[in-house]
Parts: sequence; structure tokens; C-alpha cells
Amino acid sequence: MGRYRPPSPPRSRYITPEGAAALRKELEHLWRVKRPEVTRAVSEAAAQGDRSENAEYIYGKKQLGEIDRRVRYLRKRLEGIQIVSSTPGDTSRVYFGAWFELEDSRGDRHRFRLVGPDEFDHAPNYTSMDSPLGVAVMGKALDDEFEVKAPDGIMHYCVVAVDYENGVSPSQGN
Repeated sequence: MGRYRPPSPPRSRYITPEGAAALRKELEHLWRVKRPEVTRAVSEAAAQGDRSENAEYIYGKKQLGEIDRRVRYLRKRLEGIQIVSSTPGDTSRVYFGAWFELEDSRGDRHRFRLVGPDEFDHAPNYTSMDSPLGVAVMGKALDDEFEVKAPDGIMHYCVVAVDYENGVSPSQGN
């Protein structure tokens, strides 16, 4: 078998101002702090002699490749993203940037924020607009019910709160 991997599906270009700032901060750290440190370590390891059996040199070169790959990705991604800082006209529905609360079929409540694919891992309650949950909840209003195909089976949810400020107030909805 070959090493061919089909290209990944295109990701959404939207990002919150906080997400864009986090990507810029990561790029700055990699370029101004991490890369010079690793370059210095590789240079010191190279001065020790035989590079073919020098583990520090080999590992440092590998790290530099990973850093450079991430820097290229971040630069390209930051050029192509669209920062969304305004709220939509209809704040009663779940759109990009919304905090929303869902109630599952067992009555458990879950609170999320709908964000771009580059920032869903910045907080445990962030979910990507490209994820199955993000796609399913997009455009839903209070008391709308929907289902999501999950690894454990079909999950049923009801939207019980929507907010575009700093979080969801449990008193909304119902």
C-alpha cells in the first residue's frame, strides 16, 4: 500500500478575536522564543563532533522541522482567517461565537461555545462549528430539538439557553 492520504476537507475560516490572538501568541512564541532555543541547542550539539550518532543533534533537527512546519501553518492560516467580532442579527439562535446550553435525553445539561476549528481545544467547553455537534446546532433556537450521530450512537438534545456575551445564564429558556 502507498502512503497516499486523501486531502482533509476544507475547514471553516472563521475565528473569534480570542482565538486569533491565541494563534498569534503561539506563532510569536515559536518564532521568537522556542526556535532560537532549539537552534542554539542544535548548534551546541553539532560542535560536539560526529553528528550521525549525536542524539541531541538529531532530536534538535527534528524539533526544528516540527517548529518550522507549525510556523508555516500558522502564518498561512492567519492570512486566510476571518475574525468574527460582531454578534448576529438574531441572537435567539445559535450561530458562530454563541454560548449555548443543551439538555440531553437523560436530563443532563451541557454548556458549550461554538467556535472555529482552530480554537476548539482552547477550552474544554468549546466545540468546533465543523464538528457533528456544531453542524447540528447551527441555527437552532430555544426549545429546538435535534440529534447528533456520536460514537456511542444517536444523541438527542434540546437547546435550553443561547447567549452571545460571557456565558449562558441557566435561567434562560424553559
